[in-house]
Amino acid sequence: MEIATGIFIYLIIVFSAVFHEYSHGWVAYRLGDTTAKDAGRLTLNPIAHMDPMGTVLVPLLLMVTTGIFIGWAKPVPYNPRNLSDQKYGSLKVGVAGPAANVIIALILGLFIRASIIYPALFSAFSPFFFVLIELIIFINIFLALFNLLPFPPLDGSKVFADLFPRQWVYFEQLGFLGIFFALFIAFFFLAPVAQFVFRLIVGKGFGF
Repeated sequence: MEIATGIFIYLIIVFSAVFHEYSHGWVAYRLGDTTAKDAGRLTLNPIAHMDPMGTVLVPLLLMVTTGIFIGWAKPVPYNPRNLSDQKYGSLKVGVAGPAANVIIALILGLFIRASIIYPALFSAFSPFFFVLIELIIFINIFLALFNLLPFPPLDGSKVFADLFPRQWVYFEQLGFLGIFFALFIAFFFLAPVAQFVFRLIVGKGFGF
């Protein structure tokens, strides 16, 4: 992977993760929990969400040496006891992050669809610009799908726990091993699913 391409992908992922984490805190705040706000995490400032190891060192090192991105941001803290919705509050907070990534993908996807339907209106934009937009869409779709996997500590585990509490017991026993199952699925199975969702949103396949 070229360094410039790798840095661009890194920046997309970082800023997409910022919106993702901010959305967790915003929904928790709307539901009555001020933990994220009190911790200075209810902000779109990337620095507030960065983990020195998981957001900077590990992803940049892996991207430069292998072309693979693995990283993480600091989870936004919240106290489920403070949520006004005690039944589904944690589910709402958990799904907020992936939902933010889907919203980004949908908005930019509508832009791409409009450019396909009315090309004359978008003639001022270079083809490379659309390549970048499609890359942002695909990355946000992938991030949403990955975080919805029902393995701890991903967001999907909170959603799954609220919807299927009995079955959740088995997933909970995985502990930190859950992230390795999630990475295995991400590397071998999520790309085709992300391609399918991309086609639904944009109206064409992802690839250059």
